[in-house]
Amino acid sequence: MIYVTVGTQLPFARLIKAVNDIAAEKGLDVFAQVGPDKSHYHAIKTADFVGPEDANRLIHEADLVIAHAGMGTIISASQLGKPLIIMPRQFHYGEHRNDHQLATANRFRDFPNITVVEDKRSLSEAMDSRLEQADGPPLGVVPEYAPDSFIAELKKLLV
Repeated sequence: MIYVTVGTQLPFARLIKAVNDIAAEKGLDVFAQVGPDKSHYHAIKTADFVGPEDANRLIHEADLVIAHAGMGTIISASQLGKPLIIMPRQFHYGEHRNDHQLATANRFRDFPNITVVEDKRSLSEAMDSRLEQADGPPLGVVPEYAPDSFIAELKKLLV
């Protein structure tokens, strides 16, 4: 199962339409949290809102997570070692107030569990690649808290 999330504040039709088209073409099982998007998507299951507990469960159960460049999803997928494809919202498409999601995506571009895409073609290619790797070794899990040794070194600096 593929879990897609775009957050709850704004719709992200460019991403959801692309996922819907790809799912229809490839017969993929997709559940998408679409925010305040009133469009109809025929090839995927959708919900406007998914609560935190259900979102964590869906990320845990997913073979692949696809999202806007929101920190909550980046952190959650990384903590569970899930492959994540992010497509940042872009200001010039009217998808957000500025391009902070491009900056976020660029910051995480080199993380082993994260693939950054810009358009439907690169999304489709990334989905193929990540789904082929689903049966491979698990990705590294990012711990929720910094290691004790790191905290000890920080304390030395602050004393």
